[in-house]
Amino acid sequence: MKHLNSQTGDFWSSLETLLAWESVSDDAVQLAVKTIVADIRKEGDVALMRYTNRFDRREVSSSAELEIPHHRLQQAYNGLSLSGQQALTTAAARIRSYHERQVQGSWSYVEADGTLLGQQVTPLDRVGLYVPGGKAAYPSSVLMNAIPAKVAGVKELIMVVPTPDDIVNEWVLAAAYLGGVDRVFTVGGAQAVAALAYGTETVPTVDKIVGPGNIYVATAKRMVYGTVGIDMIAGPSEILVVSDGLTHPDWLAMDLFSQAEHDEDAQSILITWDAEHAQAVQASIDKLLPLQPRKDIISKALTMRGAIIVVKDEVEAIKVVNYVAPEHLELSVEDPEAMLPKIRHAGAIFMGRYTAEAIGDYCAGPNHVLPTSRTARFSSPLGVYDFQKRSSLIFCSADGANSLGKIAGELADAEGLHAHAASARYRVRG
Repeated sequence: MKHLNSQTGDFWSSLETLLAWESVSDDAVQLAVKTIVADIRKEGDVALMRYTNRFDRREVSSSAELEIPHHRLQQAYNGLSLSGQQALTTAAARIRSYHERQVQGSWSYVEADGTLLGQQVTPLDRVGLYVPGGKAAYPSSVLMNAIPAKVAGVKELIMVVPTPDDIVNEWVLAAAYLGGVDRVFTVGGAQAVAALAYGTETVPTVDKIVGPGNIYVATAKRMVYGTVGIDMIAGPSEILVVSDGLTHPDWLAMDLFSQAEHDEDAQSILITWDAEHAQAVQASIDKLLPLQPRKDIISKALTMRGAIIVVKDEVEAIKVVNYVAPEHLELSVEDPEAMLPKIRHAGAIFMGRYTAEAIGDYCAGPNHVLPTSRTARFSSPLGVYDFQKRSSLIFCSADGANSLGKIAGELADAEGLHAHAASARYRVRG
């Protein structure tokens, strides 16, 4: 891992270089995705089956083969071990309980002259959930995306998941059952995104597409945005740990590994104002890394984008945190609640020595779909609000139309929009 010190003259430029991440796909990916999307729009199921057979090494001959019967979802859940069922069920219950507190209701108020103003909150009608398939199967992501949608009141949730070589992941189907997914199609890649956005004879159109995917999926989501909504374009996973020097270095090493094992582009950073502690954590990393099943991925991620940063004090640590705006932030300090009000930018904040980020990935309750690549400066975790929309309510009484019409007419005249002015004044008395 790189070792940085905030007291060196090139610290901030070095930090900026460390954080740099280019999420935009290259021209070859753009062209490939553009072709796939165009083919899906033009040919529908025929193109969807062709690309599915090509990329997932399948032999689909009928569009009916692309959908998994709904009863198969419960069958998958029933086929899990009792401990597996309990883990999924408990996680689902905790996620649901947390997100139920996010539900926004409609509201209105009436002014003295009888004019009513307010906001009507309604759920999206139909949402598409993209789930990675094959070896990269994440039942936790199914729960984190599906449950908030259902809590929000989404009527129909369509899941797409690739099944390379016809491999179906039972945990993913079981999570879909618990999450309330309505229909499941075994398609993936840019072709699945295009199918959800534009519809085929078999796959219905949706209003919004959520869920993680590779660069082709991310590029397709960018391409169809505007026709449908999307959640976000996520970059590699990130963790930033702030330690006061009193947390066991082995714990912190494993916390850094937990994100680095996602892929070689993941980012793990430790910040401390205790130089000896920084060296102790490095020693723990050296000791524990050879024991990790995904040590090659972890090693490359730590080498390419990882860092241990020694700062002057807690104040400077907070300054660095707010600049980084990490996806996951661990405050591994004695009094995290005292530090919390000073943290302005972070996707999820894990407070105290005993709160491993991995708990948030699976079963704490808050959503693990979080802003990456410094977008926590202006973005929030996925939640119920992402599956709801708001309509403004305006009801003018006769008295309200009289007073507001005069104001609107004056402002419309100033903008040179005379029909606007006349429309408002037609309701003005005398």
